[in-house]
Amino acid sequence: MNVKTRDSLPDLLKKHFGFDSFKGNQEAIINNVLDGNDSFVLMPTGGGKSLCYQLPALIQEGTAIIISPLIALMKNQVDAMRGFSMEEGIAHFLNSSLSKIEIAKVKSDIIAKKTKLLYVAPESLTKDENVEFLKKVSVSFYAIDEAHCISEWGHDFRPEYRRIRPIVNEIGRAPIIALTATATPKVQHDIQKNLNMLEAKVYKSSFNRPNLYYEVKPKVNTEKEIIKYIKQNEGKSGIIYCLSRKKVEELSMALEVNGIKSLPYHAGMDSATRTGNQDKFLMEDVDVIVATIAFGMGIDKPDVRFVIHYDIPKSLEGYYQETGRAGRDGGEGQCITFYSYNDIQKLEKFMQGKPVAEQEIGKQLLLETVAYAESSICRRKQLLHYFGETYFEENCGACDNCLNPKQQIEAKEEVTIALETILQIKEKFKADHVASIIAGKATSAIKSYKHDRVANFGIGKDKKLNFWSAVIRQALIDKLLSKDIENYGLLKLTDEGHKFLENPRSFKITRDHEYEGSDDDDKSAPPSGGSGGGDTTLFSMLKDLRKDLSKRLGLPPFVIFQDPSLEDMSIQYPITIDEMKNIAGVGTGKAEKYGKEFVDLIKKYVEENEIERPQDMVVRSIPSKSGIKVSIIQSIDRKMPLDDIADAKGIEFRELIHEIESIVYSGTKININYYIDEVIDLDKQEEIYEYFSEADTDEIPAALLELGEDVFSEEEIRLVRIKFISEIGN
Repeated sequence: MNVKTRDSLPDLLKKHFGFDSFKGNQEAIINNVLDGNDSFVLMPTGGGKSLCYQLPALIQEGTAIIISPLIALMKNQVDAMRGFSMEEGIAHFLNSSLSKIEIAKVKSDIIAKKTKLLYVAPESLTKDENVEFLKKVSVSFYAIDEAHCISEWGHDFRPEYRRIRPIVNEIGRAPIIALTATATPKVQHDIQKNLNMLEAKVYKSSFNRPNLYYEVKPKVNTEKEIIKYIKQNEGKSGIIYCLSRKKVEELSMALEVNGIKSLPYHAGMDSATRTGNQDKFLMEDVDVIVATIAFGMGIDKPDVRFVIHYDIPKSLEGYYQETGRAGRDGGEGQCITFYSYNDIQKLEKFMQGKPVAEQEIGKQLLLETVAYAESSICRRKQLLHYFGETYFEENCGACDNCLNPKQQIEAKEEVTIALETILQIKEKFKADHVASIIAGKATSAIKSYKHDRVANFGIGKDKKLNFWSAVIRQALIDKLLSKDIENYGLLKLTDEGHKFLENPRSFKITRDHEYEGSDDDDKSAPPSGGSGGGDTTLFSMLKDLRKDLSKRLGLPPFVIFQDPSLEDMSIQYPITIDEMKNIAGVGTGKAEKYGKEFVDLIKKYVEENEIERPQDMVVRSIPSKSGIKVSIIQSIDRKMPLDDIADAKGIEFRELIHEIESIVYSGTKININYYIDEVIDLDKQEEIYEYFSEADTDEIPAALLELGEDVFSEEEIRLVRIKFISEIGN
C-alpha cells in the first residue's frame, strides 16, 4: 500500500465519493483497517457504516470480501459503487441469483484484479467451490455487515453467520471489520467472541438520532389513523411495517383505494416483483412501501420522512433498526408505532413449539418491547439505555412521553393485591381472569370455578378492569410475575414476587397508557367494552339503545352490534346508513337491519351538541378484503367442505373460520349447516345453540368453561356460533 494514502484520506474521500469531510469515527475506523487491525463498528443507521469498508477497499491492494445477508442490499451497494467508478468490475456480488455465465464473469474480473469489493451471502461463502476459488484471491480484509445476525440475542439471528469465522480461517487470514447498527452490550460481546476478535478496537457512535420523533399510539382504528396521517403528509416518503404478509397486502390495497401511491413488499412475492416494487419506491414512483421486516436492510433512501409500525416488532433491536430508516439525511423523521397487548400475546403464541432456549430469549426480548411501549419515561432515554448509552437530558422534546408527560401513581397496594389474588387461585389462571376477580366481575368462568368466593373478589371494584390488567402487565415487566406460555399463559409469582409480598416497596405505574383492544382482535374473544378514545357519553347512550333493542327483539346484545362497533360509532358519528356501513364490524346487512335507530340517535346527538364530525377519517372499503369474502360466500353457497375452501384459498382452517365470523358479524346471512351436520353431533349443536341464546357474551373462553372443555372443542363452538349469529342476528 502506498504510504501517501494515510496523509490524503480526506483527498481520497473527495476523489472517490465527493464528500468534503468524514462523519464521526469514520476516519479513525478507516485508518485502523488500513493498519491491518480488527475493528468492531457500532454505528446507527444513517451514520455512514458502508464508507468504513468501501474507501479502504478502493485504496488497498487485493479484494475486500463483504459478507452481507440480503441480495437486495448487495445489489444496491454494488450499483452505488459502480456509480462512483469508471470500472464496471470495481464491485460484484456472488449469490444464488446469478447464472453460471454471470458467475464466470465475476470470477474473471476478480482474477484480473479489477474487483475491489466482492459482496457475498454467508450461504454462498460456505460453498466448497467458492471457498476453493477465494483461496486463490488476495483478500485485503473481510467486512461483516449486519453483524448482529451472529448473535442469538440479536433481532435477526441467522445460524449461518456463526460459521463465518471457520470459513475465513480456511480462505486465508486477513483483518476483520464487523459492523452493525443495533447491538446491546450482550450482543456485542457475543459477536466479538464468535468472530474471535475480542481484542478488536471498538468504535461506538452515539445511538441518539435527535431528528427522530418517537410515538406509541393505541391500536384502534389503525387503518383510518394511518390513512389520515399520510394524507396530512402528502408527497412524503414512508415505510409501514406489518408482521404478516396478509396484512401487508390488505393495508397496501387500503392505501391504494384511498388515493395513496403505495406498494407491498414481502418475502412471499416473486423476486422480480419484490425488486420492482423496491425500485419504484427508491425512484419515487410510489410514496409508501408497506412491508414485512424483509424490507429496508441497507436501503439507502435518505429522505424517508416516516416509519409506521402497524404491528409492534418482536424486539427493541428490530424496532430501533427499522425506525432508523427515517430521516437518514438529518431531516424530519416521524416514528409512529401502534400498540396493543393482544399483539404481544400473539407473538408469544408463535413461539410455542420452538426450542425452550429460543423461547426464553424471545420472551425476554418481548418483555423489553412491552416495557418500552407502556412506560411513561422518555422513549429516547429508554432506547439509548437499552443499547448501553446514558441520555442525561430530562426531556428530549421529541417523543410523545416528553411532549405529553403521563401521570404516574403509586401502586404498591394494588400490586400486592394482584400477587395475593394469584396465590389465592393457586397460580393456575391467566391475567384477564385475575383482573376480573379483583374488579368483582362475576363472569361465567369465575362462577364456574367458585372464584367469586375467594378473599380478594371485588376488592378493587372501585377501579376499571383495564386498570387491573395494567397492574398485572407491569408486574410482569418488573419480573414480579412470570407467564407460563406453554400452559396457556398462566401467571406465577417469581422469587422477586414472593420477596415483594414479604416486604412491599414503592411501585409506580402509568395511568394514561390504556392500549386496550386491537383492530386485529380474534373474534373468538371479542374485546371487552370501554370506549377506546371515543365519545364516552355517546358510547353509553349507544349501549343503552342496544340493550333496549335486544329486549324488544329477544336477542343477545352482541348479536346486534359488538362493543368495538359501538366504540367506532362513538368516534366516527355516522348519521346515515351508508356511513354506518363503514363502521368496524358493520356491513350492509347489519347497517340496514339494525342501523336506523342508531344513526337517528347519533344524528340528534351531533346536532344537539354541535359536534364537528371527523369526515376525513371515513375511508373506502378494501376490494381485496371483500374479494376473498365474496369468494368464500360463493364456495359456501356451492356447499364446498370448509377444509377444501381453506386449501383452495391457501389459508389455515382457523383463518377461514375467522373470515366467516367476520362475514356474519358484519350482517351477512350464510348457511354452513351442511358442514356442521357432517362434523358435529346434533345434540352437541343444540346444546351450544341454546347456550348462546341465553348468554350475556359470545366469548369463546366463557363458552368453553360453561359447556366443558373436555366435552366441546373451541372449533365446534365457533362453528355453531356462526350458525347462531347468522340465523338469529342476520
